[in-house]
Formats: sequence, C-alpha cells, structure tokens
Amino acid sequence: LTLVSNHWLMAWMGLEINTLAIIPMMTYPNNMRNTESAIKYFLMQATASMIIMFAIIYNAWMTNQWTLLQVSNEWAATLMTLALAMKLGLAPFHFWVPEVTQGIPLTSGMILLTWQKIAPTSILYQISPSLNMNLLVLLAVSSTLLGGWGGLNQTHLRKILAYSSIAHMGWMTVIVLINPSLTILNLLIYIAATLAIFLCLNLTSITKINALSNLWNKSTPMTITLMIILLSLGGLPPLTGFMPKWLILQELIVYNNITTAMLLAFSALLNLFFYMRIIYTSTLTMFPSNNSSKFQWFHTSPKPTSLIPSMTIISAML
Repeated sequence: LTLVSNHWLMAWMGLEINTLAIIPMMTYPNNMRNTESAIKYFLMQATASMIIMFAIIYNAWMTNQWTLLQVSNEWAATLMTLALAMKLGLAPFHFWVPEVTQGIPLTSGMILLTWQKIAPTSILYQISPSLNMNLLVLLAVSSTLLGGWGGLNQTHLRKILAYSSIAHMGWMTVIVLINPSLTILNLLIYIAATLAIFLCLNLTSITKINALSNLWNKSTPMTITLMIILLSLGGLPPLTGFMPKWLILQELIVYNNITTAMLLAFSALLNLFFYMRIIYTSTLTMFPSNNSSKFQWFHTSPKPTSLIPSMTIISAML
C-alpha cells in the first residue's frame, strides 16, 4: 500500500497497518519479554506516525496538495525526515532497535530488521529530492558510527544484528539524495544477507556468541555459510556486500563529500570487527581448543531449507 500509493494518507495508512500487523507476531509466545518489546516498538512507531501525520497536514495546509512526491515546505520535510529516522531506527533515535530485537524470537526479529524497513525506505526514496542534505548526512554518519561502536561489547547475536541494521540504515540514508537507486540496491543486498543469517540461527536455535563454537558440531556446512554471509555483510571485497559500499563511497567522493566518505569507511571497520569476532568464535574455536560452552555429542541435524543456499549464493555473488 505504501509503495504504490501517490496520496499521503494512503501511504500513512500503509505504515500504520505495517506496524499493527507485526505486533501479534512479536507477542506470539506470550511472555513478559515479548510483550515488553512489542509495547516499546508500538510506542516508538506510533510516535513517529503522529509526527508524519502532523508533517503531512502541515505540508497540505501550506501547499494545498496531498501528492507524495512534493514536500515543498522545508519544515514539513525536516519533520518527515526525523519521523522516518525514528521508524527506521537511525541514530539518535536508535535506542529501541537493540532492545526490541533482543526481546523477541528470532523469526520476529528477522521480520523486524528486514521487511519492516521497506515501507519507510520507500517513502524516503520518493521524497528524497525535497530533503535537507546536511540533516541526512548527520543522521547517516551518527548511525554508522553508533552502529559500529554499539555492537563491539555485545554477546547476544540479535543485539549485534540490530546494531548492524542501524549501521546499514546509515549507509542507505547518506546516498538517498545523491543516488536513490543505490539505496534500493543496498537495501536488497542487506535484506538478503540478514535473512540468511537469521535463518541459519533459527535452524540451530543459537542466540549467543559462545554457543557458536559448537555450530560446526551441529552442521559444518552451516558454519561455512554463516562465515561467508557475515563477511559479505561486513563488506569484504570479493563478496556482494562490498558492492554497495564501494559504489556509495565512489558517489560521495565524486560529489566532494570526502570527510563523510572517510567517516563511513572507518565506521565500516568497526562493523567488520564484530563480524570477525563472530566468525572467530564459530569457525576457529574448534575442538580441542578451550571454550566455556557445553559440548554436544548427540545432536539432531537441522532440517535443510532451500532458502539458505540461495541466500548464500546472493551474498557471495561477486
């Protein structure tokens, strides 16, 4: 609904349906943690939706039109940018993302960090010519830096993937005004890699880093798959994840945003560090090395899924 609508009210309605539809999925095994996370998510999304509605009405009052592509009023465009930043989890409105992702099951977390980003990004993409470049760069650089720093001291995989999501949203936001097509490319590659990681973790029921040291005992192919996808998500050159980062840095340099490009490149190293820590735990700490996790002699092989090989191929496409 949000993607195909040309009227602000229809786009807003799509965002609201998107928010309300995921709440029952987040609270499905009914316990306190899930309910708390769902309430946090709902409050944040409802606040952002109210700001979006205020910006829509203010823009319509000042310009007498409800077309999605024209946000000609500067204040309305600024409010819209901040509200979409809240919905996407961009810094400094990023605090809800790790908390909510940590409190819900892996399947809900997968939907939250992939599917839920599509509608707000589509609005950002469509109104990008009206947005303020300085505000976008500030949001993007702070997101990539905080996404990198925040994930360094985490041991829970869901929180690490949440901080990774914040950093990737920063990469998408910084280029939306210069070359919006790169934002879509980055989003598609990020969604493919994140889906594959969550599917791997869901099949093996792993949520902490120290449990990864036994992943090779459960499924050796899964260990190799996870390593390739994480390296791709980190943006190492032979893999697909490097492509959007390279193109974004190239575009920024062409438009003389050298400082922004340097900050983004440095923040990518922070992300790569905690990806490498996951890879080290899952692939390099094999028996008989010393690790504190419980060894599983008897295990059931995870059920094969056709999605993981296809996602791995996408992640290692280059």
